[in-house]
Amino acid sequence: MRWGSVVLAALFEIFWVMGLKHADSAIEWIGTAIAVAASFYILVKAGEKLPVGTVYAVFTGLGTAGTVLCEIILFHEPADIAKLVLIGVLLSGVIGLKLVTNEEKGEAS
Repeated sequence: MRWGSVVLAALFEIFWVMGLKHADSAIEWIGTAIAVAASFYILVKAGEKLPVGTVYAVFTGLGTAGTVLCEIILFHEPADIAKLVLIGVLLSGVIGLKLVTNEEKGEAS
């Protein structure tokens, strides 16, 4: 469940990053601000129980990959093979980092 909160924080990050680029109305800007607050609140809470360095790396990796994929899918940004391969490399690194992280060590600190 703790890592699920990191994924949830990354989802909010995707929303606010896209909001920074695409928000046009006051309501959209308010939604973007709420997404920023939610993202960082959830991230800070996750960092209290998990290793902060790994949490941040997973958060930014998922947020970056998710933002790029959403831009391709929702806003028809160009999707060349190099971009997709690099997203795969990024996600592989995030997954690998998560797999080699000792959660108990983070909880003890």
